[in-house]
Amino acid sequence: MLRYARRSMRPFSQLRDIAARLSFSRGGLAGAVLDRAGHGAAQAPEDQLFIPICEESPDDSFCRQMQLKGQFLARQDRWEELSEEILTADRGRMTSPAGTPVADLLAWGGRADVIRAVEHALGDSGEPTEDALLNGIRGLEAVRAERPDDPAIALIVALAHIDIGWAWRGPGDPRALDGDTIPSLNRDRCAAHFERAAAILHPWCGDDVTSPALAAAHCALLAGQRNPEGGILRDYERLIDLDRANFRPMRALGTHLLPRWFGSYAELDLQARRIAARTQDIWGDGGYTWVCFDAIALDEGACAELDVEFFLDGLRDIVAARPDQGMINLLAAYCALALPRRAGRSDRADAVINRISAAASWLIRDHMTELHPMIWAHAACGFDNNTRVTSPGRFAARGRDDALRIIAEQFRDELRRGRQVVFTDDGVEIRRA
Repeated sequence: MLRYARRSMRPFSQLRDIAARLSFSRGGLAGAVLDRAGHGAAQAPEDQLFIPICEESPDDSFCRQMQLKGQFLARQDRWEELSEEILTADRGRMTSPAGTPVADLLAWGGRADVIRAVEHALGDSGEPTEDALLNGIRGLEAVRAERPDDPAIALIVALAHIDIGWAWRGPGDPRALDGDTIPSLNRDRCAAHFERAAAILHPWCGDDVTSPALAAAHCALLAGQRNPEGGILRDYERLIDLDRANFRPMRALGTHLLPRWFGSYAELDLQARRIAARTQDIWGDGGYTWVCFDAIALDEGACAELDVEFFLDGLRDIVAARPDQGMINLLAAYCALALPRRAGRSDRADAVINRISAAASWLIRDHMTELHPMIWAHAACGFDNNTRVTSPGRFAARGRDDALRIIAEQFRDELRRGRQVVFTDDGVEIRRA
């Protein structure tokens, strides 16, 4: 069994600073408490809340190992071996402990050096040279030319073009190729890389595709299209049917069903219900929740139209299906941090946000046993994959501070009375100080 590389039980040492930022109607977070004799006794706030901090979970460690494995094989030009590893993982639907497809992790490792070089060149303050931007992808294209009948190599090269397209796009309008905020050169380069990726994937993504990795790559091409031929439902339904335990395609489908992309609020609700029915045996009503998950956090109109009871039923079914701590932290961070970021734009949406945010209480009190700071850090950014993280340590620290602040708010009454809140493997215990 994989062990946590860094998992320590520590007191809430940040609580003193956070207490100063919290406002309570009856004084401070810890305040003065009474001892058994009835006298005032000062209780140090950092001695009140204890929770294991999981700096690196089994899933984090596993994902990093698989990415490094793919990177190592690519650096050694062991492409045949990397291809076989990807195809075996894809056929076997192999995943990390939290459900990330191993084929995706290996494929990322196979192209990571190329993508990072392009991102570095584009992010440099100087003018990037053509060699800096193109040498890496040319090398991958040469590998593909040597192995034209290898779907795993085609996958790596196509995904590299998609990633480079996103790097050229940069921040701006959510539509990859639209918007005046994107310079014309960046827009043209982005489109060119998406078009090249589509050409590479075309022979491998027919209606008879059986590979979840290739089907997912084909769906990733949608970001570079204005009006996908035949719509997006066929592609996403095919992908979801190939890998129904993977919730990530459902989240992506919901985003692409927003009016800013290819759908409407009515279509989003309809397809969320259909996906819930297709994945009922795995996720219960959770399919509805997954399809709406990112969509309502991005668009207050979608949030206002949400069937909130269906969404909350799905949330409970997700917990029943996947009660691991990575999932609990993801859902709690979503309810308490990511979704409330959209508050204040619409009264109807705010009513929905308030209902869903309240679910953080039972997620934290009834199901959380440890804290995953990096998940909370990503939640604070709205789970935006384009967020630039210059210092992973500071990024995780911000996530930890946000999470601890929110957990303290959930237990404010107990902490104010001077109780200790201790998270154990068996759940939360409220103890006398």
